[in-house]
Amino acid sequence: MSAAVDARQTGQRVEEVLDRLAATGDREVCAAAEELVRVLMDFYGAGLARVVDGVGEAALAPLLDDELVASLLALHHLNPEDVHTRIARALEAAADPLEPLGFDEATGVLTLRPRAAGGGCGCGSAADGAGRSVEDALACFAPEVTRVELAPAEPPQPALLQISTRPVTPAPVR
Repeated sequence: MSAAVDARQTGQRVEEVLDRLAATGDREVCAAAEELVRVLMDFYGAGLARVVDGVGEAALAPLLDDELVASLLALHHLNPEDVHTRIARALEAAADPLEPLGFDEATGVLTLRPRAAGGGCGCGSAADGAGRSVEDALACFAPEVTRVELAPAEPPQPALLQISTRPVTPAPVR
């Protein structure tokens, strides 16, 4: 069994290493490091593409729920699901109930709104702690999303109060 790998943390670590190299001021070292990352990405992407072609889309479908596999497939543009399906998958994987209002593919901005709660005063937002877990899920399933904007929750609908007249009871027969 392989050790757990977090795709988002790995990406952040690569960025940190490249930033440290850039901080040295040595342009040749930075260029070589960036080229190394590109070459390795191309190499692993080509190998992963062969695996995807070899197993076929039907065999791949059960693996799309795995965040690491989904992340690698999306990173290499090999995920057979469209971006909206992967956004929905990410929102299902996130702990907080959010609904998508729209995704701008040109800017990478996804607008979300907390789903209406079934009651309560509405003082707390379902999105208060949502940012991190939703962003983590989106980073795995839909890395095209570069920014999340939260729209205000819809005000709760008032409970339906049914008012009717009392049934007329017939007067006793005398």
